[in-house]
Amino acid sequence: MSILAGGTAAAQAITILAAPLLTRLYTPENFGILSIYASLLAIIAVIASLRYQLAIPIAMSDEDAANVVTLSLLVVIGMSILTAVFVGFFRHPIVEVLNCPSLAVYLWLLPVGLFLVGTYQVFQYWAIRTKAFPAIARTKLAQALSMVGMQIGGHTFGALALLIAQIFGQMAGITSLSVLAVKNHWNLFKKVRTAGIVSVAGRYRHFPLYSTWGAVFNTAGSHLPPLLFAGLFSVSSAGFYLLAHRVLAIPSRFIGMSVADVFFSSAVDAHRQDRLRPLVARIHEKLAHFIMPPVVIIVLAGPDLFSLMFGTEWRLAGEFSRWMAVYIYFQFVSSPLSQLFSVLEKQAQGTFYQGCLLITQIGGLSIGALYGSSILSVALFSLGSAICYFGLLIWMISVTKNDWSVLWSPTIKALAWSILLVSPFMIFHILSENVLFWFLALCFSSALIGCRYFLIAKKSW
Repeated sequence: MSILAGGTAAAQAITILAAPLLTRLYTPENFGILSIYASLLAIIAVIASLRYQLAIPIAMSDEDAANVVTLSLLVVIGMSILTAVFVGFFRHPIVEVLNCPSLAVYLWLLPVGLFLVGTYQVFQYWAIRTKAFPAIARTKLAQALSMVGMQIGGHTFGALALLIAQIFGQMAGITSLSVLAVKNHWNLFKKVRTAGIVSVAGRYRHFPLYSTWGAVFNTAGSHLPPLLFAGLFSVSSAGFYLLAHRVLAIPSRFIGMSVADVFFSSAVDAHRQDRLRPLVARIHEKLAHFIMPPVVIIVLAGPDLFSLMFGTEWRLAGEFSRWMAVYIYFQFVSSPLSQLFSVLEKQAQGTFYQGCLLITQIGGLSIGALYGSSILSVALFSLGSAICYFGLLIWMISVTKNDWSVLWSPTIKALAWSILLVSPFMIFHILSENVLFWFLALCFSSALIGCRYFLIAKKSW
């Protein structure tokens, strides 16, 4: 996890440092177009390989895993072709529904992006199986460098530069991971036959039948809001939401995804050896202590921080972030552990949960739209999401037979520690109108939080 988190941290540091510059080079409408494209791509990318890639780490033999890799790549190619055909016939109706006619000329990038994302996912899961975590970490860094470099260098091209940069960012790392898989295990892949591919397709059919729908619901819940904001309000509103979500999702990209990958790899063995209960409890506690401090800071001063970092025209994004912070907390502590659906092969329950989450989120956004308030939409969306993720935590505590104190104790302890660490910033932000004073206080609180993170990591070692 340290290796993956280190590579992801470096990648996210590049993204964070570039964000204040990018928000001054691009308009909210440019970011809105990017958010719509990225949301469409993320939703269809879930079914790029029909979730067969999830079977790669848990296949009983390396021969079966090689067959699953081949099967997954064939499905990715087929889905990319279908997407290209669909975009060719329905491009204009899609942009009309999304209230973004300027996106029509860019939709041809969707099948290209789908192919690249799907291929990367397949080889990433092979790397997870072989525990090649340093290679994965290097690809994260390469993706961030290529994407940010193109976004800054091509800013004169507006939204097109953002989209092309997104594509090139997805390309980075595919070659290295594919070479790692094929070159080091060519003896396995040269034995792949049609009969073997058909066999694993049937053996792991529960992934496309159940896991695919659950993943679609989950991804739709995360990426439908920009589409709904564009359709119900404006493209600029989608841009505000994108920035808010991108900032709040930094911890998830920094450590949450790394935890999920390593937990998936470790949980398979832990389940076989009856060690799943303490593993889940320990990871939940660490995640709670990690995410709570930034959540407290955003709730306290989200609008002011966004105005300072990204410019005053982005203050509404800060208002969004304040309402979204609590939902992000529960999502962060539960999403990595949701790999239990795959580990325990309970994809049907996972699909049911994700369906409930999606209905709740769409309902919240729609009610806010009826009242013509984007803030109300975000508030209801966040409240409903937080309740659903809390319900997911209850299920995970129950299915792993953990003590019920594991449900609430980490949150209470993390909140107490966070209030203590953030108190210098809280005092100066409330009592002083001098931006320099409370910014320095924020830096001091951040240093205290960093020391707390170090102690937690040291204890884990």
